[in-house]
Amino acid sequence: MGLLLLLTSTLLLSSFHSGTALNADLKITSVDLSVEPSDEVSRGTNVTLRCKGKVLTSRIDALIRVYTISKDDVVIYNKTTSSSEDFLYHLPEARVSNNGKYRCRMHMMGEEMDSQAVRLSVTGMSTPILQLSKAIVTEGEAVNATCLAPGETGSILFNFYDGSKDVDKMGPSSNPVMFRPKGVGDHVIRCSYSVFVMPDKFSSPQSNAVNLTVKELSVGPVLTISPQDNVYEGDALKITCSVNDSMKDYPDALLLLSQGDTLLNSGNTFVHANWIVQATGPKLNIVCRLYVRSAEKVAMKTVSVTELFSVPTLQMSPSEIFQGDSIRLTCTSRILSYDKLGGEPLIYRLESLTDNMTQANGIFVFKAKKIDFNYTCTVVAKGIKKKSNVLAINPKVPVSAPKISVHGSAILGKELNISCLSETGTPPITYTLWKNNKQDNTVVVQEFHKPAMFTVLVSEPEQLHEYFCRASNGNREPELSDKLRTAVIVPMTKAYLMVLPTSGDISEGHSVTLICSFTGTPPVTVGWYRESDSNSLNLTTTKINTTSYTFILSKKHSDKYYCKAQNRANFVESNRVELEVGMAKWKKLLISGTVILVVSSLVMMGCVLFIRSRRGERKPSAELSVKPASPKSDDSLTVTLTHGTEVYNAATGRVQREPVSVWSSRKPETGSDDEISTASNDPEVEYTEVVHPRSEDPTRSPLRKGTDTVYSELQNSLQGEFTSIKPKTH
Repeated sequence: MGLLLLLTSTLLLSSFHSGTALNADLKITSVDLSVEPSDEVSRGTNVTLRCKGKVLTSRIDALIRVYTISKDDVVIYNKTTSSSEDFLYHLPEARVSNNGKYRCRMHMMGEEMDSQAVRLSVTGMSTPILQLSKAIVTEGEAVNATCLAPGETGSILFNFYDGSKDVDKMGPSSNPVMFRPKGVGDHVIRCSYSVFVMPDKFSSPQSNAVNLTVKELSVGPVLTISPQDNVYEGDALKITCSVNDSMKDYPDALLLLSQGDTLLNSGNTFVHANWIVQATGPKLNIVCRLYVRSAEKVAMKTVSVTELFSVPTLQMSPSEIFQGDSIRLTCTSRILSYDKLGGEPLIYRLESLTDNMTQANGIFVFKAKKIDFNYTCTVVAKGIKKKSNVLAINPKVPVSAPKISVHGSAILGKELNISCLSETGTPPITYTLWKNNKQDNTVVVQEFHKPAMFTVLVSEPEQLHEYFCRASNGNREPELSDKLRTAVIVPMTKAYLMVLPTSGDISEGHSVTLICSFTGTPPVTVGWYRESDSNSLNLTTTKINTTSYTFILSKKHSDKYYCKAQNRANFVESNRVELEVGMAKWKKLLISGTVILVVSSLVMMGCVLFIRSRRGERKPSAELSVKPASPKSDDSLTVTLTHGTEVYNAATGRVQREPVSVWSSRKPETGSDDEISTASNDPEVEYTEVVHPRSEDPTRSPLRKGTDTVYSELQNSLQGEFTSIKPKTH
């Protein structure tokens, strides 16, 4: 055996290694599963599952194939083969237990592939066969029942029926079921079975019917009561319970003697009881029960009982109490049989004792507790004790003085919720709202610590001071609240914006004050805004009806301004005021001076350019007429100045003068009779020296020795000529 295992292991190991080496030479291309003759067949059909695998390989030797068949994802069969033929799995005489979803898996040398799932459906079930161990039984006797499901497999459970009723017994076919039919007479027994193929269940038809007869027991209980007539409470009754036949055939019999739900005694063959009668009603039922196996036999008798006194009642006065109040409980019982009592008094007791309680003839007086409590009383006479009903006492907590308040803000012209609440008090609490001693509205609150809400319209600022509320939760004097004290908010109605200074120069660097006035209940939050910016310049809260905001102006402050005033009721916006910010004075002066300076510079530059342009237009030569320096000479000398000559250049300033001149120069004397005529008022003046040589004329006075220097003002005329000037006499 060990050698066989060794060879098998070696073969599998070699197959594994060879498969590993052949992975590149082998590929499973497909695995198909089919059902023959069909995937839907009737019971008893031979079904074949065909698994066909296609393999792509270059090998010519036989390859080991491992086939695995699974049903509902549970492996039910494995097969290892070297054959390339299709693998066949047979289901002979298919049953409903074969229903399910099948799949085939092929494994070769490390490669594996699953087929698609195929569902097989088998219909039809065999008819069950019922067998009973007995056809006749007595009451309480058990019978064994066997239900057979011929040819069925799988998970099977059986049901048994007695007529149309389920016996409620189930079991596998290999184990008979024992049950006890109920009731004397003929019974018809059937069975059926169910096959479970999870998650489905398939049920069979019912089996053949088998008749079962149940005979009545020959024994029964016997009940005797003495006395049975004219029975009063407190009387002693003698009661016996026994059987009417020998118990040798029923050793497991049981006798039970009871009255109502009270068990008086129990035994096997004979039961006796002496019982003091207590009337729980006008009639008493006494029962003797006999149990043999599962059979029950009952004997019952009814005894009429007269009460000595009635069941007591417990009542409270007053019907509504508060903590610490005086309370009176009265326990009363009506006497029905004076003769039987023989003058014996009824004794009353309160089962829940209370401190400092006084009692007399069933009346109990004490102070109500602060907690809820249950009370009962009892009445005793002739050994008979009766208990009253349970009385639950729930002392109330008196209401405290309510507090009145408002929910939210009281705004003139709008509705307002007024709250009224007592901190303590047992509900229901009745709250009443009053106005000027006149009832306005009433609300009943059923929950603890829940305020009553009243809705009123605020039409006047002083209206709310007229309200107060009243709270009551019983027959005590109602509690009153204080009058409502709350401020009424007058909504904002208008706002007005003004600017200081109102006139004059509003320019950069100056301060300006925005003053916002408004009407409405403070505190009021005021914001200043520019029309071009939604963000506020400043926010402030004030308790008066006006406020201001001051800031230093700049050019960017030119805009339209407004203020927004808001209180707890609403907000309003003011009128728009436009500010046009002018330029600062120093900037104006600076600009004016700059303009003047620039204009002057431009004018001067224009003049210079004009003069220079005129000079470029002068004629090639000019004549200069000069009179003699001597006042007696009438001759004049005309000198022609030619461009390019030394004299011309000296006269026009084009040739730099030599440091030493042969000319003597002097300034003209003022106060001369001869006036100097000039062609223009051009400030650019040039002076030249003119030599006047003369021949000696004996007829004339001799000339002054030396050279007379005459300064003449030379200026270009509009025609480019020099204007002649008269010589000045010295």
